[in-house]
Amino acid sequence: MTREYSWGRYPDVEQPLYPLRWEVDAWPPTTGVTSMLAHGQGRSYGDVALNPDGVLLMTDGLDRFIELDTQNGILRCEAGVTLADILNLVVSHGWFLPVTPGTKFVSVGGAIANDVHGKNHHRAGTFGCHINRLGLRRSDGQLHECSAAENTRLFAATVGGLGLTGLIVWAEIQLKKIKSSAIEQQALRFASLDEFFTLSDESDQHWEYTVAWIDCLARGNQLGRGIFYRGNHADTQLEQPGPDDYRKTRFTLPVSPPGFLLNRATVKLFNQWYYRKPLKSEALVHFDPFFYPLDKIGHWNRLYGKRGFFQYQCVIPRDRARDALPQLLQAIAESGQGSFLSVLKQFGDVPSPGMLSFPRPGVTLALDFANRGRKTLDLLDRLDGITVASEGAVYPAKDARMSADAFQHYYPRWETFQHYIDPAFSSRFWRRVTQQGVSA
Repeated sequence: MTREYSWGRYPDVEQPLYPLRWEVDAWPPTTGVTSMLAHGQGRSYGDVALNPDGVLLMTDGLDRFIELDTQNGILRCEAGVTLADILNLVVSHGWFLPVTPGTKFVSVGGAIANDVHGKNHHRAGTFGCHINRLGLRRSDGQLHECSAAENTRLFAATVGGLGLTGLIVWAEIQLKKIKSSAIEQQALRFASLDEFFTLSDESDQHWEYTVAWIDCLARGNQLGRGIFYRGNHADTQLEQPGPDDYRKTRFTLPVSPPGFLLNRATVKLFNQWYYRKPLKSEALVHFDPFFYPLDKIGHWNRLYGKRGFFQYQCVIPRDRARDALPQLLQAIAESGQGSFLSVLKQFGDVPSPGMLSFPRPGVTLALDFANRGRKTLDLLDRLDGITVASEGAVYPAKDARMSADAFQHYYPRWETFQHYIDPAFSSRFWRRVTQQGVSA
């Protein structure tokens, strides 16, 4: 038995691990095992990749490239390959990831299972939009090739399907052509949510990548202030080269600092400094710090202390966002549980291919909260109330505590999705949100 954590370090469970080394590996013995679940790099914040009382199939050994078409930018690889591995291979050939989340240390299988999104959702949609086909091994031993044209319903269930439809063993990805590793970046300070919406509407027309940091502790006439970042791939290279190995971190946080160091006062000071810091309004930067600012710090999740943290990411429909976002920010400010990692982004209209995919047209807000026990859980329940009333949704990949009622409201297609779950696969998350009981 091994103690396994989510990225938020809550919850942690003890369970057996079964390493996979080749896509043809036999399934682990099922005698006495209630269920299985694939586990990649462990970057999901909550419990979608945890399976207490069952077996975790560790996919980091499925890390082989199968084929790269450098002319057309089509990559086929095993599901344990990370986005960092892909960047290390393809950037020098003039290709880039079509969609990337805020960390490159996630596996391809995990990116598909959670249908991750990035700063270019308004242009490119989700990661699943760029999967040409994938190989899915079910617990009966059968390998199914799935795409938008073949085994279409199983494909739709697997993209964003939280790893419950079987084991993704390989995928074929359509990459994006680039001329250099540089990003033309602009940083603009805004003083209100109205200014954010104006900037976002303007930027979505001319900029491929848009995202904003927001001061979630600001109140009164400062409510909704932040810094808006936007970028496009540049045609020219930087004079100073970037990292030569995208799989590395610069340094690692060795231990968890005392939890009391991250409190309202310290977060407020950080937010005030960050908002008022001198901005270089235009810059040519390497893509690595533009997309992955936290990846240079190994185990940055330890920053929140031994009790871990919760991330709350919701999406609110655009016509409700102007009313709901102030309510969310006001509730956070009143609670005194501020987050210095607070991200605001407008999703576009590109439909996600998955039945349970999170992104949808609207505005998404993501925040990290140190785990203060009941106090934090009460705040998150309050945020859920606002999100439900606004016909929004919460991201399962970031969740460790939403109720079954909330999940089923956010994802009304969950009952249809159940028909495609592999009978031998389950997770703590799924048992929790379908009221099948949870073993912690």
